[in-house]
Amino acid sequence: MGRVDYLAMKTEEETAASLINSDLNEFVDAAKKLVKDATMLGGLSFGTSFLQWAASISAIYLLILDRTNWRTKMLTTLLVPYIFLTLPYVIFNFFRGDFGKWIALISITIRLFCPKNFPDWLEIPAALILLLVVAPSLIAGTVRESWVGAAICLIIACYLFHEHIKASDGFRNALTQKHGLSNTIGIVALLVYPVWTIFFNIF
Repeated sequence: MGRVDYLAMKTEEETAASLINSDLNEFVDAAKKLVKDATMLGGLSFGTSFLQWAASISAIYLLILDRTNWRTKMLTTLLVPYIFLTLPYVIFNFFRGDFGKWIALISITIRLFCPKNFPDWLEIPAALILLLVVAPSLIAGTVRESWVGAAICLIIACYLFHEHIKASDGFRNALTQKHGLSNTIGIVALLVYPVWTIFFNIF
């Protein structure tokens, strides 16, 4: 009788140990999966953030480039909504706050009462700051963070790329003419971020 009780107790201990080991293995597997998923998401997040910064810097570079091959004001102003939609959150929120409001107020005041003292090259940056300040939350939040904003950026980038190639008389000239290569690289950088964002929003 005692031997039977001993064997039953031993069996129960082995069963409990087996269950504990099974639970531990499941916990380890879940932890590994969590780390893997977090790493994957972190990599995607880093890639998106990096491309967002690159797109914004490229757009600002093309905006202030005084030797660009395009001379049409319409093409230059198209970069304003692009910068608005791709500006990194830290900079966007900074200019959307009181600092941006003061800049917008000073710019409008000088433009209204001292137009001769307001340089032409400040009109587009001032318009960008004004857009950052007055944009409603629907556009500043929802549209910027959705595929809609990325689609708008893609349309703008494609149009600018088409006009740049057209103004350069072909893709080869866009890569060989003076300052053409830098402009082409800048516009290609404008294309990469919205394509990346739309792709990962869909898939």
